[in-house]
Amino acid sequence: MQTLLDVILPVFIVLGFGYAAVWRGAMAETVVEGLLRFAQSFAIPCLLFRAISRLDLSTAFDPGLIGGFFGAAAICFFLGLFGARTLFQRDLEDSIAIGFCCLFSNAVLLGLSITERAYGSDALDGNYMILAFHAPFCYAVGIIAMEIVRNRGASHFATAKAVTATMFRNAILVSIMLGVLVNLSGLAVPAVIGDALDLIARAALPTALFALGGVLTRYRPEGDIKAVAMVCFISLLVHPSLLWLFGTAMDLSEASMRSGVVTAAMAPGVNTYLFANQYGRAKRVAASSMLAATGLSFLTAWFWLHVLS
Repeated sequence: MQTLLDVILPVFIVLGFGYAAVWRGAMAETVVEGLLRFAQSFAIPCLLFRAISRLDLSTAFDPGLIGGFFGAAAICFFLGLFGARTLFQRDLEDSIAIGFCCLFSNAVLLGLSITERAYGSDALDGNYMILAFHAPFCYAVGIIAMEIVRNRGASHFATAKAVTATMFRNAILVSIMLGVLVNLSGLAVPAVIGDALDLIARAALPTALFALGGVLTRYRPEGDIKAVAMVCFISLLVHPSLLWLFGTAMDLSEASMRSGVVTAAMAPGVNTYLFANQYGRAKRVAASSMLAATGLSFLTAWFWLHVLS
């Protein structure tokens, strides 16, 4: 119970402040949208670029963690896709969007925040290593699957062009790739630029959490209840359970297991709704799943932290 109060509750209080600010009319939805756009397009990319560009890849890279996390994530994508297609008779495009909800954990806003609160800032190397691959992997899976279905009959070149264009419009993806490039090349970021990026990066998590709370006011858990329940079950329980099994089998270090399980146990992020909205598919399921799973993760995160203790 003390873990619940000390680690998880502050994160959800910030979410709650954002929700209450919009719900009570103290802040307009357009202002919160601007905050979220700032966080997603500027602050979080700065945070990820700085963290990954300075990450010691020789010590932080854990192939077992990366393989276990994304192997489990891929299984969850196909479970969600298969469940939506066979159990709920959704068309293939809707099923891919629902599968994406099961694939994409809220690794930044919730995963980083809860891991840092639970284990300290020095325990985030595994989180950042996951994040270096998270958006590229998840968007690659989702976009490739969706564009192949949408471009049935088109040439392979046209499909590849659509996939590439979509991925390179994502600021988080670009910042991760630039961070990896700077890290591997050994290029030094000028101190004055680095300081400016760090100033912006420090605003990333609190701003994004507050804005996410405000954005959640517009979504109501209505309709598609069974599909939403499936997404919540796969995201909050199946994904971390699979990683726990894989990590135990591969004898992952305690630090890697903590970073991996906490990140895998997070609710679907805002990007799941943005993905669904981009393609106009399963938007209500994506929004309702994000809202329901974020609320439920208040309890499931405590459960997984207890398992990891």
